[in-house]
Amino acid sequence: MISMKRRSLYLSALITVLFFLQACGQSNLNTPLEDFEKGISRDNIQVLDVRTQGEYNSGHLKDAFLADWRNQQTFQDRIQYLDKNKPVYTYCLSGGRSQAAALWLKEHGFKEVHNLDGGILAWKNNNKPVERVQEVNQTTAAQFMKTLPAGETVLVDIGAVWCPPCKRMEPVLKDLQKENGNLFKLVEVNGGEQELLAKELKVESFPTFIVYKNGKEVWRKQGIVSKDELFAQVK
Repeated sequence: MISMKRRSLYLSALITVLFFLQACGQSNLNTPLEDFEKGISRDNIQVLDVRTQGEYNSGHLKDAFLADWRNQQTFQDRIQYLDKNKPVYTYCLSGGRSQAAALWLKEHGFKEVHNLDGGILAWKNNNKPVERVQEVNQTTAAQFMKTLPAGETVLVDIGAVWCPPCKRMEPVLKDLQKENGNLFKLVEVNGGEQELLAKELKVESFPTFIVYKNGKEVWRKQGIVSKDELFAQVK
């Protein structure tokens, strides 16, 4: 007879082995550069850069979202706004961080995940195109406030092109402006470029929405906001 304690140890060891085999089986998430390039040329896919902000600014793939794998709180906060039913193509500098991120995505319900084998280093070494965040003249909060039309209700949308929840909010803002654009003026700020302005406006995450009336801030909220909630603030 096998004791209950020994049986429990056997079961624990079996679960560990099965998990290890599953993880090893998922290592084929690594995708050769040629196949990765073809994949990201398709419609309805998501490209995910899991490096730092500085690395992203130095050169990134077109239309890539950003979620730093080493900052797990930020990573998981941004990932929740990706579509689990659409393919995700991950990459980092050489492939290590993004392989770990790709495994995490699969384990958390993303149906199709591909990781760039060799990372963006391999991409650059094969003379593939990258985009860089352009340096722009920084605007101060005082300068910005002078540009807001006096006597009007202004909805300021502070986001970034690499921000998943910002992308999710685009159709919401489009519908709001189409239906009620006569009530307010929409001002969009690329906080990924205008870092000084975002800092001086005390923006902690993207997107952040601020409503000004007669030049005074009357409301702000960060993250996903419903159209009805925005309408209630600008009407």
